[in-house]
Amino acid sequence: MQLKIMPKKKRLSAGRVPLILFLCQMISALEVPLDPKLLEDLVQPPTITQQSPKDYIIDPRENIVIQCEAKGKPPPSFSWTRNGTHFDIDKDPLVTMKPGSGTLIINIMSEGKAETYEGVYQCTARNERGAAISNNIVVRPSRSPLWTKEKLEPITLRNGQSLVLPCRPPVGLPPPIIFWMDNSFQRLPQSERVSQGLNGDLYFSNVLPEDTREDYICYARFNHTQTIQQKQPISVKVISAKSSRERPPTFLTPEGNASNKEELRGNVLSLECIAEGLPTPIIYWIKEDGILPINRTFYKNFKKTLQIIHVSEADSGNYQCIAKNALGAIHHTISVTVKAAPYWIMAPQNLVLSPGEDGTLICRANGKPKPRISWLTNGVPVEIAPDDPSRKIDGDTIIFSNVQERSSAVYQCNASNEYGYLLANAFVNVLAEQPRILTPTNTLYQVIANRPALLDCAFFGSPLPTIEWFKGAKGSALHEDIYVLHENGTLEIPVAQKDSTGTYTCVARNKLGMAKNEVHLEIKDPTRIIKQPEYAVVQRGSTVSFECKVKHDHTLIPTVIWLKDNSELPSDERFTVDKDHLVIADVSDDDSGTYTCMANTTLDNVSASAVLSVVAPTPTPAPVYDVPNPPFDLELTNPLDKSVQLSWTPGDDNNSPITKFIIEYEDTMHEAGLWHHHTEVSGTQTTAQLKLSPYVNYSFRVMAENSIGRSLPSEASEQYLTKAAEPDKNPMAVEGLGSEPDNLVITWKPLNGFESNGPGLQYKVSWRQKDGDDEWTSVVVANVSKYIVSGTPTFVPYLIKVQALNDVGFAPEPAIVMGHSGEDLPMVAPGNVRVTVVNSTLAEVHWDPVPLKSIRGHLQGYRIYYWKAQSPSKRNRRHIEKKILTFQGSKTHGMLPGLEPFSHYTLNVRVVNGKGEGPASADQVFNTPEGVPSAPSSLKIVNPTLDSLTLEWDPPSHPNGILTEYTLKYQPINSTHELGPLVDLKIPANKTRWTLKNLNFSTRYKFYFYAQTSAGSGSQITEEAVTTMDEAGIPPPDVGAGKAMASRQVDIATQGWFIGLMCAVALLILILLIVCFIRRNKGGKYPVKEKEDARADPEIQPMKEDDGTFGEYSDAEDHKPLKKGSRTPSDRTVKKEDSDDSLVDYGEGVNGQFNEDGSFIGQYSGKKEKEPAEGNESSEAPSPVNAMNSFV
Repeated sequence: MQLKIMPKKKRLSAGRVPLILFLCQMISALEVPLDPKLLEDLVQPPTITQQSPKDYIIDPRENIVIQCEAKGKPPPSFSWTRNGTHFDIDKDPLVTMKPGSGTLIINIMSEGKAETYEGVYQCTARNERGAAISNNIVVRPSRSPLWTKEKLEPITLRNGQSLVLPCRPPVGLPPPIIFWMDNSFQRLPQSERVSQGLNGDLYFSNVLPEDTREDYICYARFNHTQTIQQKQPISVKVISAKSSRERPPTFLTPEGNASNKEELRGNVLSLECIAEGLPTPIIYWIKEDGILPINRTFYKNFKKTLQIIHVSEADSGNYQCIAKNALGAIHHTISVTVKAAPYWIMAPQNLVLSPGEDGTLICRANGKPKPRISWLTNGVPVEIAPDDPSRKIDGDTIIFSNVQERSSAVYQCNASNEYGYLLANAFVNVLAEQPRILTPTNTLYQVIANRPALLDCAFFGSPLPTIEWFKGAKGSALHEDIYVLHENGTLEIPVAQKDSTGTYTCVARNKLGMAKNEVHLEIKDPTRIIKQPEYAVVQRGSTVSFECKVKHDHTLIPTVIWLKDNSELPSDERFTVDKDHLVIADVSDDDSGTYTCMANTTLDNVSASAVLSVVAPTPTPAPVYDVPNPPFDLELTNPLDKSVQLSWTPGDDNNSPITKFIIEYEDTMHEAGLWHHHTEVSGTQTTAQLKLSPYVNYSFRVMAENSIGRSLPSEASEQYLTKAAEPDKNPMAVEGLGSEPDNLVITWKPLNGFESNGPGLQYKVSWRQKDGDDEWTSVVVANVSKYIVSGTPTFVPYLIKVQALNDVGFAPEPAIVMGHSGEDLPMVAPGNVRVTVVNSTLAEVHWDPVPLKSIRGHLQGYRIYYWKAQSPSKRNRRHIEKKILTFQGSKTHGMLPGLEPFSHYTLNVRVVNGKGEGPASADQVFNTPEGVPSAPSSLKIVNPTLDSLTLEWDPPSHPNGILTEYTLKYQPINSTHELGPLVDLKIPANKTRWTLKNLNFSTRYKFYFYAQTSAGSGSQITEEAVTTMDEAGIPPPDVGAGKAMASRQVDIATQGWFIGLMCAVALLILILLIVCFIRRNKGGKYPVKEKEDARADPEIQPMKEDDGTFGEYSDAEDHKPLKKGSRTPSDRTVKKEDSDDSLVDYGEGVNGQFNEDGSFIGQYSGKKEKEPAEGNESSEAPSPVNAMNSFV
C-alpha cells in the first residue's frame, strides 16, 4: 500500500482514492533538524537556540551569566553589544565567553560590583551564511533595601471602628512579597473582617477588643536575594464601648464611586474592593453588559479581590464591586482597559530553497496599539543592508524570486509598540540537497489495538521532497479505512487494528533524488482485567482473597500492584500477593476499605477495585465439593492463517483445584454440531495457542476438570474462519491396479474436509509407462477416489502420481508410485514336470518355470492339482476329489505330503497370477509304495471258559498294502498286578477269529494285537479278559448278559465258612474304598502307581524272562488318583475311545451288586490300551472285583 503525504493534515479514504495518496507540499519554511549526521555536510545559517530573558534580574551576590546559544554549519562565532555599542570582552578580565557558545560569564564574586555591568546586552551569532541576533537583554541587579526608620505611635480606638495599618515597603527589584506576622513569626489571622490589601496594608472593617496587640509587623520578602525585611511593630489598643453603633458600608479602597484600571493582554487582571462597616460587609462582583468568564475567574481574599487570568481585549469593560451589610449597600465601578504588547500572528519561519526557486518570509504581529514591523538582514536594518535583486519587501512580507546561493541570509523581524517588542530570526538558506530521511531505519512502533498509531518519517531535502508511504510490497492494494497524513511526514492510523501490523515504507523524492526508510508496526492486545476483584463481606479473623486475573498481550510483561484506599498496602505479613490474588489473613476491622488492582505494561494500564467489609464472625458451613463451573468469557486473539490464541476465564473450582482444561472445536462448515477434541492444557493456564487448518469455520469450547470430574462445556466462542490455502498434503494410499487386461485403475484415499484447505477440492492424476519415453498424461478429476485409464497394454508397469489442488492452488509435488495395468490369464503351462516318490506318504514334484512374459501379471506362485485313482467300488461317482497345493513365488519344486500308501495318483501343475490360473501341464502319474497298516478295526473276546478265550476282530480300515499276517501277544496278570511272560503268536492274514487254549483258570490276560504288511507292523489294539473260575468259584459274567452265569455252581450260600469269608471280604473292600477316597482327596498314589513307569511295546521293553521273574504291573497315570477299570461292552468289543471314570466299576454302581447269598455279582473288563504293557507296565490299577477274585 502506498501513501503520499501532503503539507496539510488530510484524511483520505482508501476506498475512494488510488493506492498512492499524494501530499504535494507548498514551498514554505522548513526547519533544518539538528541531526548530527545531517549537519556534518549541510551548510546552515545561524539560529539562536537559547538566550537570557529580556528583563534579566540578577543576584548581585553571584556571577553574572548572560546566555546566548546558537546552531549553524559551519559553527557560528559570537559577538556582543552593550547599550548599543560593541562590547569588547577581551578588554575586561572579569568577562569570559563560554567555549563553543556565546554565553557570557562575568566574575563579580572575586571583585567588581553588579551595578557596573547593568545595561542592555545583545548577542550576534554569525557564520558564512548570515548572522542571527538575540533580544535586547536588560541586565539589572536585584535590590532589597531596608525600611526607613520611623517612629510609630500606638493606635487607640473604640470597639467597632475601622482601621488601616499601613505597610509602605521599600521599593525593591523585583517588588517584594508582603505579609503580616507577630513577634513569634506567626501569621496574623485574616477573615472577611480583617484582610491584607494588594498594596500590603492591613484593613480592619471594624475592630474588636481581641485585636489589641503590640506586635503588628509588616514583612517584605525579596525572593531574588532570599532576604526578609521587617517594619517597626505597630501597637493597637481597642477600647471596649458599651455599645457599638452599626453603620452601612463605605469603601476603604478604592476611593470614590469609580476608578480606572489598565492591564496588558495575557497578564492576570486583579481588581480589589475593601469596605468597612458594622456589621462586616460582604463583597459581590459583576461585569456590566456581560458575564464574568467562568473558567478564568477566581476570587481571593474573601472575595475582596477579583482575578481574571489570561486576560484579553475582550475582558475590557466596567466591573462593579458591591459591598453590602444589614444597613445598606454601596458599589464602585472600575473601568478596565486591556492593552497588548506585540504578539505573533505569524512569526517568520526558516526557509530552505533550492537555486532558482521562489519563496516568502511573512512576519505578522498584533498588539494594542498595533505594532510597527521593521526588517533587518544579518542584524542590520534592511534599508542600509547590501542590495539583493532576488528580494522585495512589502510591509510585513519579503518576497524572494529566482534565489541563488548568495541570497542566503538571516532576516530579523521586529514588531514593537509602547508596551514592548518581538524579535524573530528566520534564515533563507539556498541549498541543493537530495532527500534525506532522518527517522532511524527499522524503527519498531508498538501500539495497543484500537488506539492511534503514529509512524514517523522525519525528512529533509531541497527542493522540499514529496513523501510517499507504502505498506508491504510497493503498489499493493490498500483496503483499510482512513489514514491521516501530516506535514512532517508522519503517517497516522487513527484506529490501529491487528491487520495494521506490518512493515511500512516511507519514500522521499525531489528532483535531485530519492530516499526511503522502513519502519515496523506491531499491534498489541490491550491489557484487560478479565476477573475483577469482587465486593467481599468477611468475618473478623478469617481470610479473604481478591482475585485479579489480567489478560495481556503475550509479548508484554504486566506489572500488577495492589492499593488500599489509593495508597500502598500496609507493611504487614498478613497481606500476601501472588500472580492473580491478594490474600489477607486474620482480617481485622482496620482492613476494611477499597482495594484496587492496577495492571501496567509499557503501553497501557488498567485497574479494578472492590470494597472489603469486615463483620462479626458467624458459624461457617462445611465446604461443598463439586465439579468445576464451566469456563466463560472465551476470546480469540492473535488470529493468523493457521493459528489463533484462545483465552478464557475459569469458573469456580467448587473447592477442588482445576487440574486441566479440555479444548474442543466444531467445524460448522464441514461437520456442524460435531465437537472434536483439540488439545488439553494444565489447570493453571487460561490461554492456549491453537494450531488450525485452513478453510475451516472454527468454534471452540472449553471444559474444566478437577478431582471430582469434568465440568459442563463453556459457551461456544465466536466463529473464526481460517483463510483458504492450497492443500499441504496429497492423498495417501495411491495404487495402480488394472481391473481388466486393457485398463489401469488408479485409486487413492481422498482428503477429508480439514485436509482440503479450501473450496474446489480436485485431484490431478498423472501417469506414464515406466519403461517408455512418453510424457506424463494428466487429467484433473473431481473429489473422487479413483480414475480408470482405458486402452492400456496388458500388465505394463506405470509411474503414477496424484496431486491435490483447490481454488487456491496445488499441493506440494506428490510422490511417484509404481503400478501395473490389468493382468490377463497366463498363456503357458509349466513344462518338464517330474515326480519323485520319497516314501509311502510323501512325493516331491519338480517343474520348469514358465517365461515371465507369458505370465501376463504378478507371479503369485505355482499350483499343483493331484488326486487319487478311485477304487472299483467308487468309480461310479461322478466327482473326483482333487487336492490342491500352492507354492508361493517362483519356486520350481514342492513336496506333496499326506499321501495314502499303496495308491495310484495323478497330478498336473499350473502357474498362477493375480488374474487366475494358466493352462495345466500334462498329467503325471505315480504310485506310492506299501505302508504299515492301521490298527485292526475292532477286537473282542467271546466265550470265556476255564482254560480258553476266543478272540474276534475286524481287519484294519486302512491296510496300506497287502496284509501278510497278524501278531497276537498276551501275558497274564497275577493278583499283585505283576505281568507274566509274554507269548507271541502269528496268525494268518485271512483269519478274523482265534481261540486260545490251555489258559489258567480265573486268570486275567492282557492282549496286544496288530497287523503286518511287507512294510512292517501297524498300530496295535489291546484288550483284557479273564478266564472263568472253578466249580467252587463264581464265574465272570458274560458281557452283555447283565447277570451272573457259572459253569459249575453249588449251593454254598448256607455254608458258615463262606458267610464268614464274605463278611471278611466285604470289610476288606470297605476299608480299601475308604483308603482310596482318602488318598484321592489328598492327591496321593496307589502303591501300584509307584511301581509303574510308562506303557510301551513289549517288544521294545521285554519282561524279565531271563531270570524268570515277572515285571511289575502298575497304573500308567502316575499323577492321578484312583482310576476305575474300563467297562467292556456286551459284545466284548473294545474301542480305543471307550473308557469310564465312574466308581460304578468298583462295585458301587448300578451294574455291581451282591446276591441274596452275599456273593458279589458284576462285570469287569480291562481298559483298552494303544500299546502293550510289559515288564513294569500295566494298563490300569486293579478294580475291587479283581481284588476279590485274588482272595478266592
